[in-house]
Amino acid sequence: MSRRPNFIVIIADDHRQESIGANGCREVATPHLDALARRGTNFTRAYCQGSTHPAVCVPSRATLMTGRSIYEATLDPTAFDYTDGQGEVPSFTLPPGMQTFPERLRQAGYATHAIGKWHNDRAAFARSFSSADRIFFGGMSDHDRVPLHDFDPTGAYPPAAKRFEEGLSTDLFADSAVRFLSQARRDEPFCLYVAFTAPHDPRTPPPRHEVRPEAVNLPRNFMPIHPFDTGDALVRDEVLAPIPRPPEDIRQQVADYYGMIQHLDEGIGAILQAAESRGLLDDTVVIYTADHGLAVGQHGLMGKQNLYEHSVHVPLIVAGPGVRAGATVPHLVWHADTRATILDLAGLPVEGDSRGVSLARHLAGDAPAQRDHLCAAYRTSQRMIRTDRWKLIRYYPRSLFEMPTTPGHPIPTMGSAVDQLFDLDNDPDERVNLVWRDDLAPVVADLAARLSRWQHENGDPWSAIMDAARYSGSRPQSRHPESA
Repeated sequence: MSRRPNFIVIIADDHRQESIGANGCREVATPHLDALARRGTNFTRAYCQGSTHPAVCVPSRATLMTGRSIYEATLDPTAFDYTDGQGEVPSFTLPPGMQTFPERLRQAGYATHAIGKWHNDRAAFARSFSSADRIFFGGMSDHDRVPLHDFDPTGAYPPAAKRFEEGLSTDLFADSAVRFLSQARRDEPFCLYVAFTAPHDPRTPPPRHEVRPEAVNLPRNFMPIHPFDTGDALVRDEVLAPIPRPPEDIRQQVADYYGMIQHLDEGIGAILQAAESRGLLDDTVVIYTADHGLAVGQHGLMGKQNLYEHSVHVPLIVAGPGVRAGATVPHLVWHADTRATILDLAGLPVEGDSRGVSLARHLAGDAPAQRDHLCAAYRTSQRMIRTDRWKLIRYYPRSLFEMPTTPGHPIPTMGSAVDQLFDLDNDPDERVNLVWRDDLAPVVADLAARLSRWQHENGDPWSAIMDAARYSGSRPQSRHPESA
């Protein structure tokens, strides 16, 4: 292909990697995502990097936009200024000098068009996109009453300018994308960024996509209650279902989740059909991913404020010119790699301080893995490292940290001093904690050392406190084989 490719970047909210037909789920119908995977390359070990506060999508989307770690991608990752997403606060704001991938594309002559959710600051949005439609500044809303903004060339986007439309968010956002594609110029490359709010709660799928709860099996790692305090046991997501979790309630919650995904898949199909009908797909790289996953009953949890696979493992499917069809890549990748790939395919250099590596060589053919481990974090309470086989999660009690109480900011629970080690080859559902096994102590020590190194290299502001607690002996170690 002689010209620079177009991009259609589609991101979902709360869509975990496992809940797609192409990724092995037989209880949800995702024909359009499955077709996209057949037409392209499916990265089966793609991850987000966790979060510095309960709104996991804020730093997660910031890492996708900037290619930096969760500690670098916002002005102040330590700020306890969590809001409903309408305020321009430091923990939501992308550093002005840190360019987003649409900003880079725009400077290179791309038309950059945004639709849907933006959970960072308005200034970053304004410098990233040359046009937009049906913009939602915020974290969540009822799907039939999404506060929307029209494109504002001044970049102000005052809250008073929001409006409402009839219809469900997935249909509204898909309709806007179809309209853009029907009018897209052929003499100018474009990047269409579509950020759906599905399948985030409140989960209200339309009747045509309702899934019967009796058709849903309980997750293999279902628990009525998590066996210890994760440090955010009462965050909003966790009180969406009673504690202990009634099995019938979890089945209904999962059924609604699948219904939302099926509706989302329908919207994605409409977008891809619109691109195909105009003959755009031959020149367009399509990327599907999500900001993070979701528990929905797994490990006794409901939300994404944890570092288990269901919450940090995200879908990543890429299709388009020069991309292998029907291929799967089992290597560890994350959001910053997705950004680097977009820039690389557009012929733009990746910044030297980017944390991501282009996946272009994996799209073109078999290539060796680019890293042997990935790390993630959640607030002050949790840190994680995983390799191809092993995963270590470390939990820290609230007493180690100064945690100011801020109005509107969820107050963390007491937390725990616990380690978990999982053998993902033999226990992909993370049901058996092996940290008690003396013969695996060298594995734990190696993972812990690499995790600490990652924390220091990426600017984890609490790394010194965690190291001190670990080496001073004030950190009790869980040495018993409790599940989860």
